[in-house]
Amino acid sequence: MVRKLLFIFLLIPHLLIAQRSGKPSKPEPLTRILFVFDASQSMYARWQSDMKITIAKNLMANLLDSLSEFKNLELALRVYGHQKNYPPPDCYDTKLEVPFAPRNIPAIKNKILELTPRGTTPIAYSLQQTVNDFPPCDNCRNIIILITDGLEECGGDPCEASAELQKHGIAMKPFIIGIGRDFKDAFNCVGTYFDASSETAFQKALNTVIQQALKTTTMQVNLLDSKKRPTETNVNMTFYDHESGQIKYNFIHTLNNKGLPDTLVVDPLITYDIVVHTVPPLKLDKVSLKNQTHLTATLNAPQGYLDLRMGSNERIVKNLFAIVREHGKPATLNVQNFGDTKKYLCGSYDLEILTLPRIYMTDVKIRQSETTTIDIPLPGIAVIRKSVQGYGSLYVERNEALEWIYDLRDHVLQETLVLQPGKYHVVYRSKNAERAMYSIENTFVIHPGGTSNVNLFSY
Repeated sequence: MVRKLLFIFLLIPHLLIAQRSGKPSKPEPLTRILFVFDASQSMYARWQSDMKITIAKNLMANLLDSLSEFKNLELALRVYGHQKNYPPPDCYDTKLEVPFAPRNIPAIKNKILELTPRGTTPIAYSLQQTVNDFPPCDNCRNIIILITDGLEECGGDPCEASAELQKHGIAMKPFIIGIGRDFKDAFNCVGTYFDASSETAFQKALNTVIQQALKTTTMQVNLLDSKKRPTETNVNMTFYDHESGQIKYNFIHTLNNKGLPDTLVVDPLITYDIVVHTVPPLKLDKVSLKNQTHLTATLNAPQGYLDLRMGSNERIVKNLFAIVREHGKPATLNVQNFGDTKKYLCGSYDLEILTLPRIYMTDVKIRQSETTTIDIPLPGIAVIRKSVQGYGSLYVERNEALEWIYDLRDHVLQETLVLQPGKYHVVYRSKNAERAMYSIENTFVIHPGGTSNVNLFSY
């Protein structure tokens, strides 16, 4: 009866998820649990109703029986302290006794029941060896459950070993069950610690760990507008594993039929760094979840729109771009095409419009739910003709000073340039002219939508 209740209890969230979302976008990940079991000599010690090893064997056997109903689950068993007698200590006494495989619970159960405690406690080394216990898998949750009645006895650092496993994405933060006395201070840095100070507490800890290992939980991300309402939406969110940096989820933010941020189903065993891909992006670091507790993550994300047009509010031009930067910052934030309307976080931006000559606009304001329209003049065309090849350059006149904008190509006789309205000077000398005095200067004006013919002929 207990086994059936545990199965139903763990299955309910998955049934509810399936009903809400229909077909999942990808298969549920395979959960792989590696038990790292202490069979060191100290497990022979008397503890409440029997020896520690006997109690641990019986409780593990019952737990394994309860897990036989789960289809999307694989188990493995690593044991330490069971191969060499102590003394002397053998700090390499650890072995993967039963590797991951479907339907291997009887093999794990039999191996645990036949164990004879003999040796020492090489916890750090055992954790390091688990690197090779998890076969490659693209869609797996790798979980370690360490069951021990003592501390590291071989000078290793279990905390460092655990951190390396998490950093390289080998396994999530381990669970540790300490038998007999409280080892919390020693194992808090290794993973999530459970104190099994009694037989009852040991059984409860095993069941709690399995529930947490097999369950998902829910959260929502509130993207607040300028009035602190969670109305911003339709932007991708990437969830990274904080320890390994690996991408775990991508969600396009959605509001449900009640106008509230949609509920996300995520793995509660991971600490997340969340990047919301607004422009510029927003980041929320070290987001931790709790089993059976709905989490709300909140970011200020008020947004408005930037609309780029040319000539009039009705006319757009393709293949003209503007570099968008945050006001006062040199880094390129976005390159936006004219004719497009793009969403940005509310604030001030600087634009570098890639016309000829370039147009610079600073402190362009983006406001909540409003559209800021940038409408630049329609350009004109300059057709520049040369009778012979030569050297020349084009300048725009601004405040009675010449500003260089373009070098003529010396190997062609005609160029057509799209220029912004304004007064221009072109200065040119043929390759055959041996004196600077033979330079030719031509001044012309570009009107919106007009064409100017510029002749650079030597006579």
